[in-house]
Amino acid sequence: FINCMEKLTMNSPRDTLQARLLAAMDSGIEGITLSAGLHLGSMELMKDHPRFHDVLIGIIVSSARALRPFLKRAAKYKRLPDYITVEGPLAGGHLGFGADDWQEYDLKTIVNDVLVFLKENELNIPVVPAGGVFTGTDAVEFLESGSSAVQVATRFTVTHECGLPEKTKHHYLEAVEDDIVVNTISPTGYPMRMLRQSPGIGSGIRPNCEAFGYILDSKGHCQYVDAYNRELEKNPENISVQDKTCLCTQFRKFKIWTCGQYVYRLKDTTHKLEDGKYQLLSAEEVFQDYQFSKDHTINLPDRKISAGSNISLAAA
Repeated sequence: FINCMEKLTMNSPRDTLQARLLAAMDSGIEGITLSAGLHLGSMELMKDHPRFHDVLIGIIVSSARALRPFLKRAAKYKRLPDYITVEGPLAGGHLGFGADDWQEYDLKTIVNDVLVFLKENELNIPVVPAGGVFTGTDAVEFLESGSSAVQVATRFTVTHECGLPEKTKHHYLEAVEDDIVVNTISPTGYPMRMLRQSPGIGSGIRPNCEAFGYILDSKGHCQYVDAYNRELEKNPENISVQDKTCLCTQFRKFKIWTCGQYVYRLKDTTHKLEDGKYQLLSAEEVFQDYQFSKDHTINLPDRKISAGSNISLAAA
């Protein structure tokens, strides 16, 4: 499966989106999740591809209101989505809510609104809640209320299989609730949730994406480039851009630590070892906890001996 954003903020965004969608289907991808936008024109971009009715297509929404126009447009091509991911206000990364009002919304309420809307319109499309599904009990509650699956991410960021650097994983494990911030430093214009100690916040690096058009809008502008140039004029010897970040570069260097709202609870899912570090988990251990834990509890994994302890035992 591949996640394909509509809000690309680059030159020729429509043509670029179409190239990505068609290339994904050409490559034999099994499913495409349409994200970051209403995607009112995405079905039009894909309709002539021979796999248009074969590949699984999903849409991410943050409200029933956002879902309605997409379904209306999709019905025009007789191609309704195969699943609907409902992303709530506690999710990590870019959010479909305002930076100042996300606290006013609740995932369960939004999911219920979507389920009611689908039922009223006699549509049988699987609904997948995402954002804040931290325990197996959370997942079961959604399944029992009519959802077909759940989407989870934060719990898996501290697994061996996750591609983040180990140092970053430990920042997640050591986080406390006050470390979490929703800001607007993304050049896309969307609010983002991340750890406030992310090294990319306040960085003054030269814009690295401009020449490639990665985050340029359709007129060739980038909010980070504009912010950087303002700081360059004010203080060329010590540039620190606080209001925006060079997102592509900072992501590539693992310096923007996006996370779900419950990242501070990760320390409760594992053990703190003798060397002071938290024990990393396997994806299997996390998945099995979702499967078998009850009453919002966490089934802790077996405690492992830290590397420091191994050395001490060997020396003894």
